[in-house]
Amino acid sequence: MELRKNDIIETHIEAVSSEGNGICRAENGEVIFVPNSAVGDTLKVRIVKKLKKYSFGKIEELISPSPDRIETDCPCFYQCGGCVYRHISYDAELKIKEQRVRDAVERIGKITDVKVDKIVGSELEERYRNKAQYPVGKNQSGEIISGFYGLHSHRIVSCDDCLLQPEIFSQINKTVLDFMKSSKNDVYDETTHKGKLRHIYLRQGEKTGEIMVCLVVNGNGLKDEPILVKELTEKFPQIKSIVVNSNRDKTNVILGKRNRVVFGQEYITDQLLGVSFRISPHSFYQVNRRQAEKLYSIAAEYADLSKDDVLLDLYCGTGTIGLTMANKVKELVGVEIVEDAIKDAKINAQINNVENSRFLCGDASYAADELKKEGVRPDVVIVDPPRKGCDEKLLNTIKEMSPKRIVYVSCDPGTLARDLAILKTLGYPPQKITPVDMFPRTAHVETVVLMSKTEK
Repeated sequence: MELRKNDIIETHIEAVSSEGNGICRAENGEVIFVPNSAVGDTLKVRIVKKLKKYSFGKIEELISPSPDRIETDCPCFYQCGGCVYRHISYDAELKIKEQRVRDAVERIGKITDVKVDKIVGSELEERYRNKAQYPVGKNQSGEIISGFYGLHSHRIVSCDDCLLQPEIFSQINKTVLDFMKSSKNDVYDETTHKGKLRHIYLRQGEKTGEIMVCLVVNGNGLKDEPILVKELTEKFPQIKSIVVNSNRDKTNVILGKRNRVVFGQEYITDQLLGVSFRISPHSFYQVNRRQAEKLYSIAAEYADLSKDDVLLDLYCGTGTIGLTMANKVKELVGVEIVEDAIKDAKINAQINNVENSRFLCGDASYAADELKKEGVRPDVVIVDPPRKGCDEKLLNTIKEMSPKRIVYVSCDPGTLARDLAILKTLGYPPQKITPVDMFPRTAHVETVVLMSKTEK
């Protein structure tokens, strides 16, 4: 019998989707996705959304819990859209993520002759993030709140202390909110486009301890800014930068283009594998520094660089991966389409006295073509693309450059598997595949893959 909305069925969770939802089936075989469930749960599930090929349900009753279940330690977990695995053990979470990579490689990439290595778990399961973006608004009672957006919504879930963030972030956040409540400033309302403070954006250099406070404002600034600056800097001496970011646009994009420094400098610094990096409000920087070091170390091991090599770092961002390997090669060439990121990469090279590097601003496919025209032949190519992966033109251009090895760093197993299948046909079959958990308690998983050139 076909399912209908509000039907309640008894079922068993058999697997987990890439978004972290449990997967079960009705008696007629129809697939149902159930948030906050765990493999091994026996449940009564209420159907809350009915689509043509599948449905979404919610737990009505937990009949028999999975052995992987643990007590949820965050009061915001079931409302906030940040974590999806806080109700199961970390060991169970790692198994799910490792299997997700393995399934993608085998089912999407059709690659069955390479073993996916054991996932590299995170040293910290909690308090590992060095960046937080708190939207600010009002609750139904008109009280100023901040927190995180609920899943698939712009409803702010008030959260006094996110367990993924450093405790000091919650303290700084509370100090700013208390100032907003006591001053004559108002917070932003995205429906009317009125009010001032939109987001409280915090960054920390874990190694250096330096903290940046960035206030995203619908306008040029806040009233009585000096009072807030004095309070923050006296209370938190770790703060080395306070920036007001102006964002007047009716947009979901958090940061505007213009920054105004009201204390310290426009950046803080941190270190990855002994290399110093400047972090400004717009800079990309890995949010889990300790895991980033593990990720980059695996990438360097796979790259197997020598002093005579030319290393091409595509999608290089602010240069973090390439600059940690620059001392191993003759020349580093970084390519990135975001102009501000290239500016940061050049500064990062300068402050680390890396003289054998250059950074090009442009689309990765175009820049790779230009290097080929110059006669630059990279020995090793590293690609770290966005979630959508690499386009086929770029992969063909890399193949024409004929590097000895390609190291692919991926944040999405599906697009990774698709690209691996293409690269295999181009003469670069995968040799090693290692998942790395950069974001415990979330659904995300990173992967590092080594591909070596084969002679046809």
